[in-house]
Amino acid sequence: MHILISPAKTLDMDATIVVPKTTLSPFEKDAAVLIRDLKHLKITEIQILMKVSPKIAELSAERFNNWKLPFNLSNAKAAIYAFKGDVYRGIDAVSLSKNDLIFAQERLSILSGLYGLLRPLDLIQAYRLEMGTKFINKRGKNLYEFWENKITYEINNREQEYIINLASNEYFKTINKKLLQAEIITPIFKDEKNGTLKIISIYAKKARGMMTRFIIQNHITNVEDIKNFNLGDYAFSEALSTDKEWVFTR
Repeated sequence: MHILISPAKTLDMDATIVVPKTTLSPFEKDAAVLIRDLKHLKITEIQILMKVSPKIAELSAERFNNWKLPFNLSNAKAAIYAFKGDVYRGIDAVSLSKNDLIFAQERLSILSGLYGLLRPLDLIQAYRLEMGTKFINKRGKNLYEFWENKITYEINNREQEYIINLASNEYFKTINKKLLQAEIITPIFKDEKNGTLKIISIYAKKARGMMTRFIIQNHITNVEDIKNFNLGDYAFSEALSTDKEWVFTR
């Protein structure tokens, strides 16, 4: 069983956190290819391409220009601690134990527009590059074409029977389902509002993080045990679920 989640736009690269070990992304050289092209963009081009403010475009340009190999603890940070946002607040990585991190390293991957696929302890340098960005590059007209089937093959190499899809649609689209050698299960989180069950984005994002934490802390390897997820007062709904989409409500 392997969990897939999305990255976050917000990063915290400053805090020092001691981890049992750090690793490097298998796609570090691919990231370097993208960075070489990104460094040529002007701030105004970044602003238009990413649909961001001038301030964020300037910060992105600075990060692209500062990005360099090799990665080490003085210029990079483990991914699980670097990303911030609703999903990562749900994971609360700083409170995970050493054994939890070891389990997560084998069972959790973060999809990334720049790094392709990251394990929790893979080092990253600061960046902003969403998977849906229509960035023309040496391999195609967008990042989906750049990564093509590389990420799918890497997941297949990890020999997992089930993929727990806790990523957003934007990121999960990079997976070639026809080539994926695993069954996909997508948890759906719904909250009651005005008498109706709805997916409320801000709650759903945090719930994805909480479920990730639930699996990691309980060292779950039997996919059926995910149905016992109860953090944040969510509960599995057999009536609303299908074989491929498991619905949790509160």
